[in-house]
Amino acid sequence: MTQYVIIGDGIAGATAAETLRDENEDADITVITEEPEPLYNRINIKEFAKGKMAEEFIQIHDASWYDERGIDLMLDTHVWKVESDENEVVLHNGDGLGYDKLLVAAGGTPRDLPVPHSTADGIHNFWTFIDSRRIRRDAEDAESGIVVGAGLLGIDFAFALAENDVDGKYLMRGDRWWRYAMDEEGAEIIHDELREAGVEPVFGEGVDRFEVDRMGHVTDVVGTSGTRYDCDMAGACIGLDLNTGMLDGTPAETDEGIIVDEHMQTDDPDIFAAGDITEFYDVLVGEHNINGSWDSAQEQGEVAGRNMAAGEAGEEMETFSIVPKYSVSHFSMPFMSLGSPTKGDEFASRRYGEKEHRRLAFKDGRLVGAILVGNVRPVGPLTRVINKRADVADDKEDLLAEQIDLDEVLD
Repeated sequence: MTQYVIIGDGIAGATAAETLRDENEDADITVITEEPEPLYNRINIKEFAKGKMAEEFIQIHDASWYDERGIDLMLDTHVWKVESDENEVVLHNGDGLGYDKLLVAAGGTPRDLPVPHSTADGIHNFWTFIDSRRIRRDAEDAESGIVVGAGLLGIDFAFALAENDVDGKYLMRGDRWWRYAMDEEGAEIIHDELREAGVEPVFGEGVDRFEVDRMGHVTDVVGTSGTRYDCDMAGACIGLDLNTGMLDGTPAETDEGIIVDEHMQTDDPDIFAAGDITEFYDVLVGEHNINGSWDSAQEQGEVAGRNMAAGEAGEEMETFSIVPKYSVSHFSMPFMSLGSPTKGDEFASRRYGEKEHRRLAFKDGRLVGAILVGNVRPVGPLTRVINKRADVADDKEDLLAEQIDLDEVLD
């Protein structure tokens, strides 16, 4: 009987498990996760933290879902290392679990700020459902809060403060929010949204240290400028360290993430990876890429599952190719990130009104990403252009038009 082991029960791992069961009804499938609960919607935990969604709407699977499919789910279980010579996963208690094909979909661990008292009580990451519950609990009694990390997780924490009537300040080391993807004009719309919600952006400011009371609870943030900001809670939303260490000593190459090809396969033919943890070969960009969007992770899990089964059956493998989308629901207008907006070597943008902006990212003349603020109707045409991989270096004005004429762009 074929043995499949999946490390991680996020959307990538759970989708791979379901795909493998569809592909092989007799296989032995085991899913291992460090979390204490089965798959939940990581996108919606921000709505829970804001008090906008009940807990029962966050959970996607329960234990019965795995039982019905004959999938062995191991909760609260840490994988210490992978012994690729033995095709064995070694758990934290020393037990070994053999595999024919292994999928690593273990995601990452939130980074703590490298400053004094960065793990004090009241300082939060924003990555798991447990994090979200703690944020919502602390926000009930907090009057002031600080956000650190000018990206997508940081904006989630900022609006969790706002929706819980916590007076917030948002510290950003650069001159704008998400400076790797946004230009100044587009970011200013977001800054205004933050101010209207009750969160004040503070630019050019980092963290020198946190200060705590006698009980070890955070009371202040001292910025790199020397300015002191009082706070009852804080969010450290500065990214993830991807959980690649378990593959040390195996043929699977790692850098920031696990290096995989367009089939989600590592240099070890028996080891695949999917989700946030991967540096996958992105056929749309033409280089290895990391993307943490939900739809990308789900599709990677499905492709990896089919290819794990195909490899066992000696069949041709499927190529992963998707234009990922990430929307932010906090603002008074729609906001969407499309493709890989930070991967461009050339950019074009236009502001159409008080709350409407579009920025396009091009690489080697091809459209590879976009940011849409206020009007997301162009998402369909722009997705088609990215998928086409055509040279559109001379079509920037057409792609910035309020109504995109695809026949004009792709003639």
